[in-house]
Amino acid sequence: MSKQAVLSSQQPATSDQRRATSNQTTRQLVNFLCYKMDAAWYRLPRAERRRGGEAFLHVVERWQKELMIFTYSTLGLKTQSDFLLWRIGERPEQFTAMSAECLATSFGAHATVTHSLLSMTKRSTYVDKLDPEHQDQRMRIVPAQAKYLFVYPFVKTREWYGLSHEERQQLMDAHIVVGNKYKSVKLHTTYSFGLDDQEFVVAFETDKPSVFLDLVMELRETKASRYTLRDTPVFTCVRQELPDLLRSLGAL
Repeated sequence: MSKQAVLSSQQPATSDQRRATSNQTTRQLVNFLCYKMDAAWYRLPRAERRRGGEAFLHVVERWQKELMIFTYSTLGLKTQSDFLLWRIGERPEQFTAMSAECLATSFGAHATVTHSLLSMTKRSTYVDKLDPEHQDQRMRIVPAQAKYLFVYPFVKTREWYGLSHEERQQLMDAHIVVGNKYKSVKLHTTYSFGLDDQEFVVAFETDKPSVFLDLVMELRETKASRYTLRDTPVFTCVRQELPDLLRSLGAL
């Protein structure tokens, strides 16, 4: 090997090289799936509900060997949803196959999917000057498994994309500064361009809903928020292990 090649190999990777390496990392597919139980479910005999709940539980447990699956109660918090599954995988077929098995159970037959938000991980377009490595960390989701999860789809205005990248970076700088003030809230930003109706799905994990409320309220005052077209519906979710969740729904 030439001296020049040796010196070159010892040089720190450039931003373009880091980006190329990051792009080779397998992206994750992400799905937030909301279910609503119909009234007929609660009129079934208890033994029948128990069999249905056990079948649903076994399906989810089998798929947890292939997917990351986290379960949340939304019971009484959202009229269109009783519980939410946060699923993380690498192929759409994983989600469709699991969903088919869930629907084949008697519990699933009484559970209507009211919302399904599909997205994918991706390296951030913007530089987090307070935490430069955060861009690459977005490629693989590491859930904090906090007590609460807040999820919503997100769409920017067309005017946002008409701004130069430099202008958007400046606006995001202020946005990022606010977010970094709230260390107890973990943000997961995923991308839906062409995959679903929204452009992004954002999910926040925290043990303190009051802190999350303060964060969102302060973000509304940033200039970047002017370019938000839609950021609803919002789902407030309480983390619950699946057996406990099923018991709350009369299934175990």
